[in-house]
Amino acid sequence: MTASTLVLWRHGQTPFNAENRFQGQLDVPLDDVGRAQAAAAAAHLSALPLDAVVSSDLVRAVDTATALTSLTGLALTRDPALREVDAGEWQGLLGDEIALRWPEEHAAWRRGADVRTGGGETRSELGARVAVAVERHAAAVPGGGTLLVASHGAALKAGVLRLLGLPPAAGSAFAGLRNAHWAVLRRRSRAWVLEEYNAGPAGARVGAEG
Repeated sequence: MTASTLVLWRHGQTPFNAENRFQGQLDVPLDDVGRAQAAAAAAHLSALPLDAVVSSDLVRAVDTATALTSLTGLALTRDPALREVDAGEWQGLLGDEIALRWPEEHAAWRRGADVRTGGGETRSELGARVAVAVERHAAAVPGGGTLLVASHGAALKAGVLRLLGLPPAAGSAFAGLRNAHWAVLRRRSRAWVLEEYNAGPAGARVGAEG
């Protein structure tokens, strides 16, 4: 038993996203825009043959996932291992504040170096945490099934890299996932292959075989 398709969905917009404020593991809710984004994406994703839905236990991910499970009737499993990066002292601060107070550390982080985010997790630690959690939930899905994971921008990007067997430095080739957008991975010959990245309701082909 294991899922053959992963849909990795970032939560909708929060006030911190709108302000360019670092959230990390602070429990920040969706704003009105984020709730509308989640509803629009959920209407699209509900047409997929989903077998299980799991989310980070932070409210912005839970509420995004609930927009979907309210349409599908699937149970929602919450998992703290799917939380956003532990960003240490950077949590709650504006990007400009971080750059001013920790110029060298912030510059290294912006370059994609595998440094501690505000003294918290490194990208490699984050990717390992998220990938292990995703694989654990995927293993509980019937063979050939589809697992949807609602989580966070940095967490999902790091997790995607780890699932693909890529180092954190490869992240410079990937944009960040936009709010309420998703990535799709399919298992091919025991390895995960990326089929969609930053997909959204308009023009997305998330259900297509590639």
